[in-house]
Formats: sequence, structure tokens, C-alpha cells
Amino acid sequence: MKRPGNAAGWTSPQPLWLAAALFAWLIATAWVRPLMAPDEGRYAGVALQMLYSGDWLVPRLDGLPFFHKPPLFYWIGAGAMALAGPVEWAARLPSILGAVTAAAALFLFLRRWSTVRLALLSTLVLVTTPFFFLGAQFANLDMLVAGCIAGTVLLGAGAVLARERGEPWRAMLAGAYLLAAAGLLAKGLIGAVLPAAVLLAWCAVTRKRAVLRLAAWLPGWALLLAVAGPWFVAMQMKYPEFFDYFVVTQHFRRFASSGFNNEHPFWFYLPVLAGLTLPWFGWLLVPRRQEAPPAGRRLSDIDWLMWIWLAVIVVFFSIPRSKLIGYVLPALPPLAYLIAQRVLAGRPLEALLPRLRAMTLAAAAVCVACVAAIVAYATPPGARLRLPAELAAAPGDLVVMLDSYTYELPFYWRLRNPVLVSADWKAAGDEGRDNWHKELLDAGRFDPARAAATLVERSRLAGTLCSPRTSWLVGPSNAQLANPWLARAQLVAFNERIAVWRFAGSTARDPHCLELSPGAPAAAMPKPADKKTDGND
Repeated sequence: MKRPGNAAGWTSPQPLWLAAALFAWLIATAWVRPLMAPDEGRYAGVALQMLYSGDWLVPRLDGLPFFHKPPLFYWIGAGAMALAGPVEWAARLPSILGAVTAAAALFLFLRRWSTVRLALLSTLVLVTTPFFFLGAQFANLDMLVAGCIAGTVLLGAGAVLARERGEPWRAMLAGAYLLAAAGLLAKGLIGAVLPAAVLLAWCAVTRKRAVLRLAAWLPGWALLLAVAGPWFVAMQMKYPEFFDYFVVTQHFRRFASSGFNNEHPFWFYLPVLAGLTLPWFGWLLVPRRQEAPPAGRRLSDIDWLMWIWLAVIVVFFSIPRSKLIGYVLPALPPLAYLIAQRVLAGRPLEALLPRLRAMTLAAAAVCVACVAAIVAYATPPGARLRLPAELAAAPGDLVVMLDSYTYELPFYWRLRNPVLVSADWKAAGDEGRDNWHKELLDAGRFDPARAAATLVERSRLAGTLCSPRTSWLVGPSNAQLANPWLARAQLVAFNERIAVWRFAGSTARDPHCLELSPGAPAAAMPKPADKKTDGND
């Protein structure tokens, strides 16, 4: 195995400076756009509720136990918002930290077991790949678990290589088990199963028996169980249905069944990886130079690790019919290595630098353009729906959402208490596809008493709004057509997606109470010029 070597002009940065530079690059644009619905609004909202409620154990969606995923993302996000408040970059900090972990682990591994210039170039390719950059700018769990998987694979492989050479390996292996525990807490079983599959397949191909022995290292298992075990045990003890829902349904049934959201063919991730890694992916299509090593050269241990890592991730997530683009983010570090290796193959540094500068600038420009496009075209109207300062909801006000759950509004309105959600709950069946309706119903099954108070049948809506407190109703912008009594309320915000009405406090004896006059004649929906705010300030 080749050990680190420096070509002229390539110097190895200190790890702390590298991590700081990576963090600065990824966080620089994390604040420029509002949260996107539904995913970013959902995960940021759960983290903010964890902070406001003071319950750091049970993730909650609108006050109801939400066990789609474990709590690591929410812990990091809630901690960031405790310091900075509910701002976009704090909500996206878990994804940024996952990306920094993946990039730093790739650099440190290659610096030790390959060459400094390959380590630097692989890291540069990775962090300027649009797919990776945008994944770090998005507040969901995919990049966080991708960072945990990358760190586990690279630390585990480093421990194997060090043990073979009689070098210290225990600290690296302990780090691998620690990041596997973090992966379990980030997104469940895949955080540990996928790194194990990569390392075991690498062991089989390269005939490294050390992987099997290190996989049974008892101190590592003790560390993993000590870090990840308590939360899972606590949830099972508090909610007996937890194992069936979190493990059986959210892992195995979702993997094996059809009928969930985002069904795509088996080959879906091939064009995704090719398209979202441009312009760097183009290097894999460039014919090899004659002086470069022949295509049939023997692969090194590192080459095998990267090819196997890439294949395991892509094949694993291609099997289920339900596919999201972010699932395949863990495949980007090995792909970056393979691209960097192809760029360097047999070429002198002096010949590479001009082309590398151009490619790096092009990739950075693509990343920034992607963010600009998201800001311009994908900003959800609800995220911009602001209340006038003089009409902002007070802490004791009642907030009700009608026929939808607008995930991002609790974040932007800084609501400390759960909102009520009014819909036709009794008519809801056991839906297979994920949506706000199913998520709230699933969460409500873990706390029926709280669900009964939070999930309001539409027939009870008028009576609910007939409250001594000031009430706010958030609903579809055309809700007044089906609910003429809304004409009696004050329309305070409106856009093409949702509207907000304000009800002054009233009682059942008040002649203006909605419950006593539900058939009041409808007024015409206000035109944009008539509303208090256009919702887009």
C-alpha cells in the first residue's frame, strides 16, 4: 500500500483549518432561503418543539410523538436554535455537520493511505459537487446519516489497514463504532447496516480476515450500545408499540412494500448521480491518455473499497420501489474519489492546474446557481406568510389549521404550543402514502388523549373557534367558499396557497359567536388589494 506522498505544489492543510474551511463554504448560503415544505418545515418544526417543550427525549410533531426517525437531527437542530433562535441556518446545521464529517473523513483517510494530492482533489470534487452541496443546504436527515456512514466506513477501513501493518488501530475502530451509533440515532438501522455491508464485502473481495475479527470487537459494541441503546430502550418502555412502528413498519415494511410515495424504476439513481454531479462527472467519460496506466491495471485496496462502497449504496437503495433523491447521498464520497483518480491519472501537476481551476469555478458556480434557482422558484408561499407586527399571534392565542398542516408556520410564527388541526379525521383510513394526514394520525396513536384534544373534527371547528381567547385559523385560500361563516372573521394574511383569519374572543352567549350562527351569508373573497398583508413581505 502506498503511503502519503507530496507532489510538488501540494501541501497538506491542518485538519482543524480544513474543517473550518469546509464549514464556512457550506454554511455561507444556508440562510438565504426560507424552509421548504414539507420536509424542511417538518424536521425544523420537530426540533423547535423539542426546544420549546423541554422534552429532549420524545420527538413530537404538533405535540404528538413522531417516530418516523430517531432524534439526533432534532437534538442538533434544537441545540443550535437554543443559541441562535429559530433561523434557517440553525435548522440546517445538522445537515451541514454531516457534510463536513463526510468530507473531512475522506480527506484524512486518503491523506494517510494514499497521497495528499489525491486526498485534496477528492475533497475538492466532493464539496463542489452540486448534489453534495445542496444536500448540505437541506434540513432533512439524509446528509446527516450520509456523514455518519462515510465516517464509519473510512474509520473502519483505516483500522483494518492499520492493524495489518502493526500500527495503532483501536482509536480509529472506536471512532467507527461511535459514528455507527450516531448513524443509528440519525436514521435508524441503515446507519450501522450499510457501513457493515460495505466493510464485509470489502473483506470478502480483498480477503481481509481482520474485518471479521474487528466486527466482533467487544469494546466497540459496548460503546455503540452505550451511546445508541438508551434512547431506543426508553422509547420501547414508554410506548410498547414503538418497536413495531419504528423497526417493522418504518424499516422493513417500507423497504419491501409498494404503495408508498415516490415510486421509481430500479435504474433511477444512475441518471440522478450522473446529472447532479456535473460538471465533475464528465471526467469519467473522458478517454484515458496513452501514458496513463492501462484500464486493466490491478485495483488497490482503496480502489476496491471505493467501488464496493459505491455499488452497495446504489444497489441497496435501488431495490425498494419508493426512492428519494437524497437516499443515495452516501455514495458521493467514493464517487468523488473515483473522479479525482481519473482526473489525476498519470498527469503532471503543471498540466492539471489550469483545468482544475476552471472545473472548480464551474462547479462552485453550479452550486450557487442551484441555490439561486431554489430561492427563485421553489420557495413555498406559506413560508413567506407573515403576520403584521400589530396582529402577531400572542403566546396565549389559539391557532387552528383547517384541512392541512402547514409545517413551516409554527417555525416562522415561533409558536411555543401545538396548534389544533381540523379535518375529517373519522373518515380517514389506513393510508399507505405519506402525507400530513397520515403522519398526524400515526403520531396520535401513541398519545390518544393528546390526539383527541389536538385533532379536531371539522364538525367541531366552529365551536372550537368560539373561544374567549383570540383565535387564528390557517386554511386553504379558497376555504371561505365552503365555509361561509368565515366572512365574519378578519382576514389578515392571504396568498395563492393559504389564508389566515383572526377571530376576536367570544363566548357561547355572544350573539356573534360562530357556533350560534354558522349559516351567516358569505362575503366575497377579498382581492389582494383588500387584504391586510399580501403574505409575501
